[in-house]
Amino acid sequence: MPLGRITLYVRDVEATIGFYERHFGFKPLRQEGDRIVELLAQDGGANLMIHLAGKAQKMGQVLVKLGFDVEDVEAFRAKCAAEGLEFGPLHQADGYVFANAKDPSGNPIAISSRAFRR
Repeated sequence: MPLGRITLYVRDVEATIGFYERHFGFKPLRQEGDRIVELLAQDGGANLMIHLAGKAQKMGQVLVKLGFDVEDVEAFRAKCAAEGLEFGPLHQADGYVFANAKDPSGNPIAISSRAFRR
């Protein structure tokens, strides 16, 4: 069975929604009375559940990193930089390239060409 949803606990719900919508094409689904905003993946991937973090939760200290499959990491990284999202340096791995950044709540994310390696 496929992984359908990943919950992110964040301090700024609206900034996080805008971040994933602008840079990764997710579309927000808001249900009246629901504290969670579901970001719908437009490519059939897992949806993101954006949930306001409790006061005791520490931001950016998680054991999960969201990885986005990008065929041309360098070009996508440059496009994001023009939009204000700075990824770290490009890293060469075994047949693919990746770069890391963080979302507005400090959650780690990566863009990677691993899915496209030959």
